[in-house]
Amino acid sequence: MSLEKLMLNFITHKYWAKAKIIPFLFMKKFIKTCKFIGVLSITSLAFIACQNDYNSLESDIEGIENFDTNSDKFAVVAYNKRVKPIQTNNFPSNFLGIYTDPIYGNTTNEIITQVVPTSTNFDPDFGTDPEFTHAYLTIPYYSKEVESTTEEPAYNIDSLYGNKPIKLSIYRSNYFLRDYDPAAEDADPQIYYSNNNEFDSPGNLGELLYFNPDFEASDSEQIIYEEDENGQDEEVSRIPPSLRVELLNPNDNFWETLLFDKQGMPELSNANNFKDYFRGLYFKVELADGEMEGQAFMLNFLSSAASLTVYYNNWVDGEIVRNNKFTMNFRGNRASTITLDPIATSLLNNANNSADTTNGDTSLYLKGGEGSIAVVNLFQDQAELDEFNLLYKDANGNPSRLINEANLIFYVDDLASSLLIDDDDANKKQQPNRVILYDIKNNTPIVDYFYDLTTNTTNPINSKLNYSSILERDGNEKGVKYKIRLTEHLNNILLRDSTNFQLGLYITSNINEISNSYVLNDGILDGIPVGTGLSPKGTILYGSNENVPEDKRVQLEIYYTQPDN
Repeated sequence: MSLEKLMLNFITHKYWAKAKIIPFLFMKKFIKTCKFIGVLSITSLAFIACQNDYNSLESDIEGIENFDTNSDKFAVVAYNKRVKPIQTNNFPSNFLGIYTDPIYGNTTNEIITQVVPTSTNFDPDFGTDPEFTHAYLTIPYYSKEVESTTEEPAYNIDSLYGNKPIKLSIYRSNYFLRDYDPAAEDADPQIYYSNNNEFDSPGNLGELLYFNPDFEASDSEQIIYEEDENGQDEEVSRIPPSLRVELLNPNDNFWETLLFDKQGMPELSNANNFKDYFRGLYFKVELADGEMEGQAFMLNFLSSAASLTVYYNNWVDGEIVRNNKFTMNFRGNRASTITLDPIATSLLNNANNSADTTNGDTSLYLKGGEGSIAVVNLFQDQAELDEFNLLYKDANGNPSRLINEANLIFYVDDLASSLLIDDDDANKKQQPNRVILYDIKNNTPIVDYFYDLTTNTTNPINSKLNYSSILERDGNEKGVKYKIRLTEHLNNILLRDSTNFQLGLYITSNINEISNSYVLNDGILDGIPVGTGLSPKGTILYGSNENVPEDKRVQLEIYYTQPDN
């Protein structure tokens, strides 16, 4: 089936019918830490080694009174590459929910996580006649306090998308998340991929501990209540917006059997025993009845406030003692599953299968997670590289031109903008703000990333802005273009004879997250940045094919200085 027919089917799908989008618009490895550090160290040495060359060339040109500043444009080849299932058990955070994309439809994110008692809760003493009262699950969202017109604080939740309810179910998990791969010869860490369908198989879903057919994330602060001496609830604290729910007690004895009956036994004596005994939780999501869109949000499992707390009463000297707690956190293993809309899967697969690796594709389909990237070849063959060297080196092989700046500019495809509803600001904000250019061979950002000192850890949207610009938008807030700077990357090729490796253009949710997640069974794409794996967003860009209007076609533009001979 052609891409055009697939996209037409997708747009006329019942989701799009509800969104009132007109069909004719279309016609118009887990990388080991040591390996990464090694690559980074080698790259850093290369920076130091070639810096003298840059300075020397600059000094030579500064000593010449007459020189010209000009620019060149070179054709590049950019085409689609499908991302196969990705490693998810090294994510620092996890999306939960159903992300509804204006282009690619619904992406479902579910989570499996181990639960581990805090250090003070091993070998617990539950006292005399412990009596279960409540169990609460608390996992903070990522939020910021904003100005409020009331006495109550107000918050904005970061990474919250959609305003439709979802069905949320939380189960006891019977699936054991291993630390190490038993099939590996060495003690290699176990890798869990986004397509794992064993997590929620019938045998691995245990007791249902929570169910809400119309769950929506709230941006209100959460009030923590505990029982007073008379057994009445009283407020004891407040916390920022969080997924905070009271868990069920199946058969009226689930928590008693899980904890109190195991007092003094090996199951509660240490973390490893406990993780094998109570294997964790599985968070399952579905569309709410009657809904065709959903809601997705990021959860901070590593927050100090993230916990599963079991409350119980016991007796001391004939007096009841309330609000005893057995507290667990989520410092164990954790993984996610990512499921795309079937029509979006077909679209991305077909774009990959029909990719024009010689001339480049007309449209580049980018999607985070288990989605799609664009492969970029700056010089398609040795002849093109020779042409570049002929222009920028003299007969002796010395640089004849100083590259002042080199950029790749990617324009947003008109189709991507046409699918946005003009009066829906939230819809427009779903266009990804950042992209990142990687050296596919070495699984690391190009050298310009490391030269950019505008790193911002508190607000990643404003990080590395010299290397990769924030999405430029028009007056209607629709995306126009991205710019990637690769000046030092080209200087390395020109001055240091660095290898002209294939590059990859990825969407990223956090440009600072450059640790890698393995891609399953792919001979070309060994891994992707964690920031890409975490992003649910997608877009369509113009490619490099000659059918693309020249003013929208992706090209390499070089600004250079040359002595006037």
